[in-house]
Amino acid sequence: MSGADINDLRRRMTGAMDMLKKEMTGLRTGRASANLLEPVQVDAYGNTMPLNQVGTVGVPEPRMLTVQVWDKGLVKAVEKAIRDANLGVNPMADGQLIRVPVPALTEDRRKELIKIAHKYAEQARIAVRNVRRDGMDALKQMEKDGKITEDEHRKRGTQIQSLTDEFIKKIDEGLAAKEKDVMHV
Repeated sequence: MSGADINDLRRRMTGAMDMLKKEMTGLRTGRASANLLEPVQVDAYGNTMPLNQVGTVGVPEPRMLTVQVWDKGLVKAVEKAIRDANLGVNPMADGQLIRVPVPALTEDRRKELIKIAHKYAEQARIAVRNVRRDGMDALKQMEKDGKITEDEHRKRGTQIQSLTDEFIKKIDEGLAAKEKDVMHV
């Protein structure tokens, strides 16, 4: 019954949702968010480390991020890593504090971000539908093998479809919220 286990299917669909949330968070809206610097990797102590392991990221105002670098010797490396991450920001060091102004978005950039958000949402919908297909295929096989009745197959199939509809609705709501966020900053 594992292939058609509703809890397993829910867990897999939730995984697709979580991935979408992470991707959407990475889309810059023009409002400062500490998540903007999450992908930044710093060359420090002979290794490549995430930014949050060499400093504290703050959001003192809507269009400004700050990074308080713990080791004075890493300020230049952190500044370079932020610049090299192609985030469209220009960091400026002030002692051990690096200020990262977040520029306002242009209309073209907003449209581009919305296109990217739509692409992410569609990938999540496809992932959810693939989970649904796996569940439906497992039900078909279980009925064929005599493990469940035709009525049980239909009942579970309806549950899987309801679960799919629930997740597709969540994806669409997340996309609408991101669009609103991008367009009304």
